[in-house]
Amino acid sequence: MSNHKRLRASDFDPEVMRLFDQYVHGAIDRRGFLVGAARFAAGAGGAAALLAALSPRFAEARKVDPDDARLATRDVEFDSPKGYGKACGYLARPAKPVGDLPAVLVVHENRGLNPHIEDVARRLALEGFIALAPDFLSPKGGTPADEDQARELIGQLDQQETIQNALAAVDFLKNNDATTGKVGVVGFCWGGALANQIAVNSAEVAAVVPFYGRQPASADAAKIRAPLLLHYAGLD
Repeated sequence: MSNHKRLRASDFDPEVMRLFDQYVHGAIDRRGFLVGAARFAAGAGGAAALLAALSPRFAEARKVDPDDARLATRDVEFDSPKGYGKACGYLARPAKPVGDLPAVLVVHENRGLNPHIEDVARRLALEGFIALAPDFLSPKGGTPADEDQARELIGQLDQQETIQNALAAVDFLKNNDATTGKVGVVGFCWGGALANQIAVNSAEVAAVVPFYGRQPASADAAKIRAPLLLHYAGLD
């Protein structure tokens, strides 16, 4: 039996958590976190250990095995409009669906399409949805294994191209013969902001659920027709 203790946010100094939040959201880089956190640990080595403790462990967090026999999963490509080329994604659905199914678009954080987001898509598929998790770093060659590099590449994306790729993903699901044509959207952090932009720019989505993320401008918010479920915790 493992003696590994599952750490909670309360186990860390609030300033360390603030620094980690800035690091995750791209306000500071890895070096900035290590320099700031060093005073809460035994120098640079201790700061690196703090970062390792705070960083996600995808294998431990996985809820659904990628080879789960109840599911059918595959990588897909779909065309983006306005000359933006092709985008890629991860599609998950029940292996033995009964009739057409509603669909959910899963929008990743600023880490790109990683194993956690693929796992979220599989969880939704087990609940009876066809779930598509696009890789919005497709224009940059796809999500790299290094999270710091992924965050850097996210900052280089063209906003309008990204929105168009998201709308193309909605159309891909809406026009898929296996779906009912009803598409919802869920997004996390950076993806929450993009989910909000999908709500602004698409009349095709049935519901949008952002977990954090920048809100649209007031003038744009007035364009939203889909129902929203907004998650913005004060202390998380």
